Amino acid sequence: MIGLAPDIAVIGAGTMGAGIAQLALEHGHAVRLLDVDAAATQRASDAIRERLSRRLARQGLSGAQFEATLATMLGRLDLGSGPDDAAGADVVIEAIVEDLATKQTLFARLDDVCRADTILATNTSALSIGAIAAAARAHPERVVGLHFFNPAPVMRLVEVVAGAATALAVVEAAAGLVEGWKRSPIRCADRPGFVVNRVNRPFTIQALRAIEAGESTISAIDAAIRDLGFPLGPFELMDLAGIDVNLAAATGVWEGFDRAPRFRPSPIQAALVARGRLGRKSGEGFYRYAADGVRLGPGAEFDAPTTGPAATGTAAAAATAERIRLAIANEAFKALDERLVGDEATIDLALTLGASHPEGPFAWARGRSLPAVVAGLEALAPTEPDAFMPADGLRAAVAEASRAGNRPAIDLRSA
Repeated sequence: MIGLAPDIAVIGAGTMGAGIAQLALEHGHAVRLLDVDAAATQRASDAIRERLSRRLARQGLSGAQFEATLATMLGRLDLGSGPDDAAGADVVIEAIVEDLATKQTLFARLDDVCRADTILATNTSALSIGAIAAAARAHPERVVGLHFFNPAPVMRLVEVVAGAATALAVVEAAAGLVEGWKRSPIRCADRPGFVVNRVNRPFTIQALRAIEAGESTISAIDAAIRDLGFPLGPFELMDLAGIDVNLAAATGVWEGFDRAPRFRPSPIQAALVARGRLGRKSGEGFYRYAADGVRLGPGAEFDAPTTGPAATGTAAAAATAERIRLAIANEAFKALDERLVGDEATIDLALTLGASHPEGPFAWARGRSLPAVVAGLEALAPTEPDAFMPADGLRAAVAEASRAGNRPAIDLRSA
């Protein structure tokens, strides 16, 4: 369907679009980076040049070799303004605003202007691939989800998502393309949030629930999570990714699951976004930042709990961290029950590569012991049944382990 080095068009010159374009350039593709905002494409082009320069320098290139390699890569980058400039591309990857109607309008136009064999991929993190593909009325079978993680030139995971109409050949070609970019593609069903944004939702939601209840502070919770081997705590992560971005993903998953209580976005996030406090990119979110990005400390309202018990110590934060791990493990079992993917290993890989977990939720749960996980969930279930009532598959795994443990040993001497 596509050649060894297909021409790539990337629509959307924001952080993700620029990162995807850079990744394609690094692996030998001609790339057209398109955005209706000409200033955005120029900023993206400048950022790509800077990042490529740093990467080549880290590889030990210098002098004429450095200049020639950089010039070759940048010589394959072309800038454009809109979907019509994607005509002729072999693969189009959309990385625009996370809004279904906007994406549908774009894909309807791409369906008109692109060749029938062009793969049309969306980088959506939570929206339905089938709903986006429906806008490509002539050829919905060539629409596929390719969900990269930020920063795309660094993060190894790509979720490859087939809608109901997506052709198997398109899925195979898309997975092969990103595998050629030295990424790890995982295939998952077209469900809200896919794997990472669905299974890892409790990482931020349960932390926010604790702040809503005045049970701890953001600094204490972040420290407790880092103590478990995570590189960032939930509030640090939201500030880094953008609180608006996290809220959009949370809202998409919540709506996709018919507003299930366990996915309810936090009003704290909504209030911060309404005030323009989006995290590092705006200079303030949960934490405050200097002009050079150095963190100065928590926002004034997050210095200490404002309601509930004044539980600012490590014990309360550790309890929140435990609740987060239990909720993630339970969500992983629910996802497997729903056949989101085929096995535990795929979800564990997704969470370690895509969300930087020190170990996947199944590995963590089995290391803890499944009966202990069930007991921990049951203790929390009265507070939030939708999040903590043990998944059917988890209970079944405990029962199977119990049956296996009770089977009599085979006496080989009498065989």
